[in-house]
Amino acid sequence: MFALQILVVLLLVVAAVVTLLLQSRTDRFQGARDRSLAAAEAFAHSPGLVGVMRGAHPSKVLQPLTEDARKKGGVDFIVVMNRDGIRFTHPKPEEIGKHFVGTIKPSLAGRTTLESVTGPLGREVQAVVPVMDAKGKVVGMVSAGLKVRRVSSAIDRQLPVVLGAGAAALALATVGSALASTRLRRQTHGLGPAEMTRMYEHHDAVLHAVREGVVIVDADRRVVLANDEARQLLALPTDVEGRRVDDLGLGPRTVELLGSGRVATDEVLPVGDRLLAVNNRPTDRSGGPPGSVATLRDSTELLALAGKAESAQSRLRLLYDASMTIGTTLDVQRTAEELTQVAATWFADYVTVDLAEPVLSGEEPPAGSYREAPELRRVALAGISDDHPLHPAGELHRYPAVTPMARGFVTGQSVLVSDLRAADDWRAQDERVRMVVNHGCRSLITVPLQARGVLLGVANFWRTKDRPRFEEGDLSLAEEMAARAAVCIDNARRFTREHAMAVTLQHSLLPRGLPEQNALDIAHRYLPAQTGVGGDWFDVIPLPGARVALVIGDVVGHGLHAAATMGRLRTAVQNFSTLDLPPHELLSHLDELVNRIDQEALAANQEAVIAGATCLYAIYDPSYGVCSLSRAGHLLPALVHPDGTVQFPELPAGPPLGLGGLPFEVVDLRMPEGSSLVLYTDGLVEDRTRDIDSGLRTLATTLAHAGRTPQQTCEAVLHALLPDRQRDDIALLVARTRLLDPGRIADWEVPSDPAAVADARADLARQLTRWDLEEEAFTTELILSELITNAIRHATGPIRVRLLYDRTLICEVSDTSSTSPHLRYAADEDEGGRGLFLVSQLAQRWGTRYTPEGKIIWAEQALGRSLL
Repeated sequence: MFALQILVVLLLVVAAVVTLLLQSRTDRFQGARDRSLAAAEAFAHSPGLVGVMRGAHPSKVLQPLTEDARKKGGVDFIVVMNRDGIRFTHPKPEEIGKHFVGTIKPSLAGRTTLESVTGPLGREVQAVVPVMDAKGKVVGMVSAGLKVRRVSSAIDRQLPVVLGAGAAALALATVGSALASTRLRRQTHGLGPAEMTRMYEHHDAVLHAVREGVVIVDADRRVVLANDEARQLLALPTDVEGRRVDDLGLGPRTVELLGSGRVATDEVLPVGDRLLAVNNRPTDRSGGPPGSVATLRDSTELLALAGKAESAQSRLRLLYDASMTIGTTLDVQRTAEELTQVAATWFADYVTVDLAEPVLSGEEPPAGSYREAPELRRVALAGISDDHPLHPAGELHRYPAVTPMARGFVTGQSVLVSDLRAADDWRAQDERVRMVVNHGCRSLITVPLQARGVLLGVANFWRTKDRPRFEEGDLSLAEEMAARAAVCIDNARRFTREHAMAVTLQHSLLPRGLPEQNALDIAHRYLPAQTGVGGDWFDVIPLPGARVALVIGDVVGHGLHAAATMGRLRTAVQNFSTLDLPPHELLSHLDELVNRIDQEALAANQEAVIAGATCLYAIYDPSYGVCSLSRAGHLLPALVHPDGTVQFPELPAGPPLGLGGLPFEVVDLRMPEGSSLVLYTDGLVEDRTRDIDSGLRTLATTLAHAGRTPQQTCEAVLHALLPDRQRDDIALLVARTRLLDPGRIADWEVPSDPAAVADARADLARQLTRWDLEEEAFTTELILSELITNAIRHATGPIRVRLLYDRTLICEVSDTSSTSPHLRYAADEDEGGRGLFLVSQLAQRWGTRYTPEGKIIWAEQALGRSLL
């Protein structure tokens, strides 16, 4: 329709333009004739023309005159010719003397001729007028002409106006049509006439076919529409449309709801013997007419099912809450408490859980049937009040055989006692149950807790008189919750057992105690993870020369594999330490061992379990106050100076054990007496809620206190850094340095001459006298003589002797040779080879360690008393 309107406007504009063009053509021809005729008539009747034409040189006189007249008259040409049509004048001089192009015969007869011809100047409209003398004789002719296109008409002024008006009319019609079409499409939601017709047909069919009543009321509280179902549900008259809702004889609540237009959702209204669920919404929310539309649904039959549906919904909600709440941890007691809490909130007034004693320690109760209920421990209890006669949590008790609890435990079947007051047969034999009934409990469900066919305990659900008694449907719900809890309790029990086994294994692989030594004052803490053991370990190993080695490490992963790998590494470190290797060489040997462990696992077609680990190995020498450290990917140690200043010394990290390919480096730190070296694993400074940088800052702040003992330092560090839930092992080792008294160190040089052995024995005797060790002089002289003699015989360069008086008496003989002596048995006829055998028999232990300058052969003698 709107396109047709635009087309009509366009046709009107085109018709007007065509009409103007035709009119313009007519006006142009008429104007050209008039101007040509006027110019020719005026020149033909000009005075003296006849005389000039009869003169000797007419062209010479007339040519300037005709050109002047032509220009002033606004014509294209004025031609004067004789009776034969020979031109006397022409705008083009070369045409003078030639025949005139046109009709001259009527003009010779005295008539004027108007015609359109194509002459030398192009297509023109020309007039031919005769020139007569005084006697009326035609002596010549004058012709004037003009091109039609040079003649302007009203169309030149009217056409722009017509075109502009037409364009404006067309634009106005287009915009109006677009606006009207847009509004119409918005109101009809883009539907066409056919679609609108089908929609109204379907609307009418659906409106009267649905099983819900529909009533539309306008702003004046008049009924606009009511379908058949609404007429039936509300008992409306046939002429209801147009009538006010107040006049329909409906109830007050129904009239108020339909007439007010307020929003209502499933509001139940009584109408006669029916209950109608009414939904009411205003109709003017999206630009519609004011009023409201109400839908009515007969809910009389649904009301009877509402109670059952609500009960089923509450049970489903309870099972969902139970599935989300029970079993959040792998703790037996916490799982039992979760069952009691969720059941006491939605299902019962009092809930108790009793478990067999082995379950609490992680053991599995004996399989098979029971003749009587065993002793059970009350693990969890929850209820509406605390003043109840039930067994308190933590109490060990036994149910009498006549009780439903004992019967359910023995048979493995749930028992429902709907009314406890009617159970006289067994209630009279149980004093505790009588107290519970007198307290107000009226109903009981007891459900045995069993998983994998093993009875773990029993759960009891009690209801008081303030709640409905238990029914058969409640029994299945209680069994569902108890089954969920039993599986979770069994999982927690198994985890408890496995965790206890892993922790026992782990503790058996860790140091049982610290060795006695005087170089360091040491305190340590080891805390296994709460959810699984790891591979953290530490060790304190006494070394020759009063030195002490400190070791701390962390194996990748958790579980028994990590604990077993930790034990292997700790044993390897202790074995390597007997070789008295520098820290970086010991880590290199340890790295090779870890590589072999991985290769063995792959060769056995096992899963590719990487036995990687980090480790830090340090050797402290109290005679010099120097600590040599090397680390394999482990965290930096903390060094606490005597004044409380804390620093993390820069040590080359080195690759973790098992990667291989890169060497390890050693760093020597001079530590004043009273300094503390703090070694730890990452479980101390890092967890899910704290990154490692934050943990190291907290550690440094905690350690920045002077005067603390190692024990106090351990307590302070754990207090500040121990997480609420520990998910990784924590190993902490704090060692405060001591220096060996210079008065207990004797050091002198011995010439490489066998005669110097006697002088060395004399010097030794004098030193032992100063130390009040005369009783050790004879043995020590024999040991020292053999060591010096071996050095003189088998080595070159200077020989030095050092005596250390610590817990033992240590003799050290150093030389520049890298050849290590070895113990052997001398034959009867051998002259040598008995020296080291003699040393091994007299000394508590002896050995060799290498230095950058050569080697040191040492021997330790046990003393008669301890020097603490």
